[in-house]
Amino acid sequence: MERFCVRIKATAVCSARSEQCHVHRSNRTIPVVVEPRTPIIVGQTGCEIDCATLESAPLNQRCACEVVDILRLHESIRGAFPEFTTDPAVHAHLFSPYALFVDRPALEAMGRVAAAVFDVAGNPGYSQRVLQWAPDIATHDPGSAGGVLGLDFHLTVDGPRLIEVNTNPGGLLLNAVLLDAVRSCAPAAWTTWTTATEAHSAAVAAWLDDARQQSGRAPSRVAIVDSAPREQFLYPEFELYADAFREHGVDCVIRAPEDLRFGPEGLADADGPIDMVYNRLTDFALEEASHADLRQAYLAGDVALTPHPRAHALFADKRNLAVLGDAALLGGFGVDAGLTALLAEVIPTTVEVVPGNRDALWAARNGYFFKPAAGFGSRGSYRGDKLTRRTWESMASATYIAQAFAPPSMRIVHGGQSLKADVRCFASEAGVLLFAARLYQGQTTNMRTPGGGFAAVLTTPLIGE
Repeated sequence: MERFCVRIKATAVCSARSEQCHVHRSNRTIPVVVEPRTPIIVGQTGCEIDCATLESAPLNQRCACEVVDILRLHESIRGAFPEFTTDPAVHAHLFSPYALFVDRPALEAMGRVAAAVFDVAGNPGYSQRVLQWAPDIATHDPGSAGGVLGLDFHLTVDGPRLIEVNTNPGGLLLNAVLLDAVRSCAPAAWTTWTTATEAHSAAVAAWLDDARQQSGRAPSRVAIVDSAPREQFLYPEFELYADAFREHGVDCVIRAPEDLRFGPEGLADADGPIDMVYNRLTDFALEEASHADLRQAYLAGDVALTPHPRAHALFADKRNLAVLGDAALLGGFGVDAGLTALLAEVIPTTVEVVPGNRDALWAARNGYFFKPAAGFGSRGSYRGDKLTRRTWESMASATYIAQAFAPPSMRIVHGGQSLKADVRCFASEAGVLLFAARLYQGQTTNMRTPGGGFAAVLTTPLIGE
């Protein structure tokens, strides 16, 4: 297929001259057909690379195509949340118009890592080890894995590296909606991992299945719970989830924890009983006074809470990465050797910062990234080469881990703008739900960068697709 870019008044139009091409993979030549489609208008610098190449590296360095219709995307979200675009200062950089190109084998490797993490979490030796530093509430086992994980990866020259695991990962439904606005500039060569419809259904099913595992029945009324929910940056996603639950026949409301009361009839708000809570709180152990009723209902088994405190303790405490990456330790717990080798390969060396190693870690700080053990949203995280002595001393009062620095990959877009990139793998026990990227500038991941935000992940199709 001959691809070309035609410059028209400082813009570029990507198109295809022929309907047939040949994809080379594993010494085989596979004929593929390019469906006729509306050309994509891309940015002022144009696209100066053959977008049909099956090599991700040159595309990430040179492809300037804006593959996401941001206006269409905003319209989709506004269907659930009409006020979405009324405050552009808040959500101006929530979505990026660019895609991150990731080879399918790398995504498949991330999926295997996600499955391995779920598998290890069910190992008694592992759970006993990591629950040693967990809050008491984590000893309560509600009978489920905890819903959906967000596993964050950096793409290195040696393959994906797992830098973090999250149990209440934001962005899943937002990125499902994003897929509907993607118009790949080389659809025969690069495509999304899944469709918007499939990701949307899988996301809701994962949360509902987790609730069923806890209660033994399908929930009838769900509350999406967070502190001051309308003030949350990802509040639009709450509205998307509320609509999605209702589409699946489950009544849904969005509530602050103060709106909930636990009594003889169970957990309820002013409008009636609640038998499932989709938990977006960052008080992972439900220790705050305003969370007392939710905590009591959860411990009494009167509400299915997902994700729950035990899930956070088993998956998301960053000290757990030191255990997950220790092949010898996991082997001693009876974990399969293949899984231990996989996790040891993809998890950068991670250690807890303790008085006995603080001096050594300070001396070697340039090679580490420091994160609070129970942190979230990159808060309190520091690159070692940016760390001041004053900040280092202040960190002594909190529990931190030091993780060998695995640099993020780079995405070069219009005008040579360099954006850092990471990949979030959304996965449940059933498997991968969706891959999404985040593009940003700065020391830590953020949604403040012009041209950055959640970004589509495009990958090579399966042979035979």
